[in-house]
Amino acid sequence: MKLSIATLFLSLILLSSLVLEPAMAQPRSPFCDGKCKGRCNKAAVWDRCFKYCGICCEECKCVPSGTYGNKHECPCYRDKVNKKGTPKCP
Repeated sequence: MKLSIATLFLSLILLSSLVLEPAMAQPRSPFCDGKCKGRCNKAAVWDRCFKYCGICCEECKCVPSGTYGNKHECPCYRDKVNKKGTPKCP
């Protein structure tokens, strides 16, 4: 009896994690994935660069060309700042 309850409980946990995970993940467009992979290609901390670039790309719908600079090409991307007042977008 205890084994069947434990098995049922673990099954419910597994099922709920499979259902909730896609809902919690932010969908990212193929456009932003491609642009951010190029933008963060030479970044020392690639995963962080890719994360913040993706957030900025989804909000601004653009990513500057190259791996550094060129932020004049996308004013929204350039002007985003974090709560400390420093640039949010790589």
